[in-house]
Amino acid sequence: MTLILGIDPGSRITGYGVVRDSGRSCEYVASGCIRTGSGSMPERLQMVFRGVREVIETYGPVTMGIEQVFMARNPDSALKLGQARGVAIVAGIEAGLDIAEYTATQVKQAIAGSGGADKEQVQMMVMHLLKLVQKPQIDASDALAIALCHAHHRQSLIPHGLVAAKRRGGRLRL
Repeated sequence: MTLILGIDPGSRITGYGVVRDSGRSCEYVASGCIRTGSGSMPERLQMVFRGVREVIETYGPVTMGIEQVFMARNPDSALKLGQARGVAIVAGIEAGLDIAEYTATQVKQAIAGSGGADKEQVQMMVMHLLKLVQKPQIDASDALAIALCHAHHRQSLIPHGLVAAKRRGGRLRL
């Protein structure tokens, strides 16, 4: 059984989701949001780093999936998102996690069957797949979707022997 951490990065709200992948199905472990408030950007980034580190220490995942930055209409927003994403990745790397990156389209395709699914469709599929009775907060739901996407991609690579393939730095190719 593998514990997988999914991260939906944000400079104000970073969602996280932890699932246990048994190889046949995934089971909900935890989810929530790291809320940074309205401090300066360096203070918010520190809160994201510490929050992700705390989640890793609490649940002990061995691998992490994170959403890639997309180019939004506002370049400033994309830069802030990229910074939050970067500190989350550093927290994972420092803890020794293997990290995979997924586009929003890849996550939506893996969870809802359509790369054009909206957040509510993804949220409903996350609830169904993990047998949740309450709706998780939308950022936490997105993070759970990323974790499920990562589990799906890991399982599709195992029959091909690619999970064991190493690249420079000893990280897995996922």
